[in-house]
Amino acid sequence: MFRDLPVEHRIKIRQISIEKSYRKGECIFTEGDESNGFYLVVDGKVKIFKLSPDGKEKILHIFTGGEPIGEVAVFSGSEFPASAETLAKSQLAFFPRNAFINLITEHPSLAMNMMAVLSKRLKEFTAQIEELSLKDVPGRLAGYLLYLLREQKNDDRVALTITKGQLASLLGTIPETLSRMMAKMAGQKLIDVQGREIALLDIAGLEELAASGRMAED
Repeated sequence: MFRDLPVEHRIKIRQISIEKSYRKGECIFTEGDESNGFYLVVDGKVKIFKLSPDGKEKILHIFTGGEPIGEVAVFSGSEFPASAETLAKSQLAFFPRNAFINLITEHPSLAMNMMAVLSKRLKEFTAQIEELSLKDVPGRLAGYLLYLLREQKNDDRVALTITKGQLASLLGTIPETLSRMMAKMAGQKLIDVQGREIALLDIAGLEELAASGRMAED
């Protein structure tokens, strides 16, 4: 988020940041808490989620090093719209809202960078809504595996960095359905699952599945 800023601006940003350490499974903030600033994941892994009235968890995003969370608070000053919890031991930097507002008032280029981040997030949420509403579980899973392939920069193999239960929540389904779809995709020679390691046997087939959103019947 800050990579394109001059060095002197990055120094000022660091001066207002507060380092925070969290254990795995520790709450960072809860939906409805006063949003008096935002966080940057320095190291580790954080899930953003909402709970339904019956207590069912829906994971919205999983963020790793270099990604901001709760940044809407900088502009709105409202309550956090979702909850955040660490999935691993994590190091975060916290930026108090008032101090950050003072900085972007002095340096408008920083505000432009924040707007770029928010625009990217809006695009991601729009794509997520499309995935959940227009595609079946196999299409969502194929799209996620291809995303991991790009992120991990491998030729034909990916490693799941979250549990299958968390992946099911992220894809808007339940673990049992996810397991059935993985087995079906393996049966059609699209993937080979070995624990958290997944070999992508037919990348073209996965791309077609991700685009169509639906798996052909056997």
